[in-house]
Amino acid sequence: MANLKDIQRKIKSVKNTQKITRAMKLVSTAKLRRAEEVAKRSKVYANKITSVLSEIAYKVNQFKIGGIESRFFHQIDEPKKVDIVFITADKGLCGGFNIQTIKTIKKLMAEYKDKKVKVRLRAIGKKGIGYFNFNDIELLDSADDLSSTPSYEKAGEFIHKAVDDFLNGVTDKIILVHNGYKNMITQEIKITDLLPIDVNSCQQMDCTVHLSNSLMEIEPAEDEAVLEQLVNKYIEFNIYFSLIDSLAAEHSARMQAMDAATNNARELVNTLTVKYNKARQEAITTELIEIISGMEAMK
Repeated sequence: MANLKDIQRKIKSVKNTQKITRAMKLVSTAKLRRAEEVAKRSKVYANKITSVLSEIAYKVNQFKIGGIESRFFHQIDEPKKVDIVFITADKGLCGGFNIQTIKTIKKLMAEYKDKKVKVRLRAIGKKGIGYFNFNDIELLDSADDLSSTPSYEKAGEFIHKAVDDFLNGVTDKIILVHNGYKNMITQEIKITDLLPIDVNSCQQMDCTVHLSNSLMEIEPAEDEAVLEQLVNKYIEFNIYFSLIDSLAAEHSARMQAMDAATNNARELVNTLTVKYNKARQEAITTELIEIISGMEAMK
C-alpha cells in the first residue's frame, strides 16, 4: 500500500514546481512582447539597408568597367575555408531551441567536411559554447554576454574579427546561423550567407526596389567608398538583428516549454491525487476490517 505521507509530499512538490513554471511562463510572455516589438522595428531597418545596398551594388556592377573590385563582393565557387558564426541562448529551459541550432551547425560542418572545406566556428551564447567545449570541438572565438543582452557595439566588434579575416584572404566565406522568431508559437532556423555578397541575386538579399526604375545616382569617384561604408553597416546590423531575432525566438520557445511543463504538472497532480484517494480509501477499509474482526473475536 502506498504511503499517504509520501504521496502528499509528492503532490506538494509538484505544486511548487507548477508555481515556478507558471511564473516563468508569465515572465517569458512579458519579455517576448517587448522583444517582438524591437525585432519588428529592427526588421524594417534591416530590410531597408539591404535594399539600398542591393541597389547601389547592382548599379555599380552594371555600369563600372570591370565591375566591383571590393572583396566583399568577390564570389568564390569553391571556398577552402569557411567561418560559421552561430547564436544560441545563454539559458536553458526553452525546449529544443538550442539543440536545433546545434544540429544545424553539425550538419553544415559535415557537408563542408565532405567537400574538403575547413570550417571555423565562432559562437555566441553560453549553451552553444558549453556544448562544443564539452565535445572537444574547437571554437575560434566566443562571446557569452551577447545573446541575452544584445548590444550593437559589441556585436559589431565580434563580427568584425571574422570580417577582417575575410578581407585578408584567411577565409572565403562567412555564414550566420541562428534560430529566429516566426510567430508566438513557431521558431525557424535561419542560415544567412553574410559574405561575400551576391550582387546578382536581389531576391536572395530581400531587395524590394525595382532596380531598373530606380532614380538613385552615385558619383563615379565615390561608388566604392559608398559601398564600403554601406557594407559595414549591413554586416553590423545583420548580426545585431540576428541577436534580437534569436532573443525573441528564445522567449517564445521558453514560454511554450513552461506552458507545457505547467500542464504536465497539473496532470501529475491530478494523477497523484487519485492515487492518494485510493490509498486513503484502502487504509480506511483496512482499519474497518481490523475493527470488525477484533469485535468478532471478542464475542
